[in-house]
Amino acid sequence: MDAKNTTSRHGQAAPVTKHTGIRHLFAAASYSLGGAKRLIGEVAFRHELIAFAVAMVAFVIAGASVFQYVAMAILFLLMMAFEAINTAIEEIVDRVSPEISDMGKHAKDLGSFACLCLILANATYAFYVVFLGRYLG
Repeated sequence: MDAKNTTSRHGQAAPVTKHTGIRHLFAAASYSLGGAKRLIGEVAFRHELIAFAVAMVAFVIAGASVFQYVAMAILFLLMMAFEAINTAIEEIVDRVSPEISDMGKHAKDLGSFACLCLILANATYAFYVVFLGRYLG
């Protein structure tokens, strides 16, 4: 059987036990923590974490409002979610189609583009708060 005890050596799937109640909550939290651990292994994600920390320091220096901190945190959470989905797409494509294919390349490129859009949204908002907010606000 594999690590999750769902597939036997002969390829037949064993029944999956679904947790309910509080056990489901703890199981879901465990899966999320595993995803976060996997995501921290991505260089791009670590760069995004550093950029977020730099933005937070710049917000302090610029005297950002509470609303601006909350908006930046929400944008960053969206970026984390998109990065996680992009990583999942890459993992699946690499598993299903280890050879280079146009379809696999397109899937990976689209996931990367989605991340780029959120990076640009984060950078634009941070630039506005730190530099343009005092002149236009």
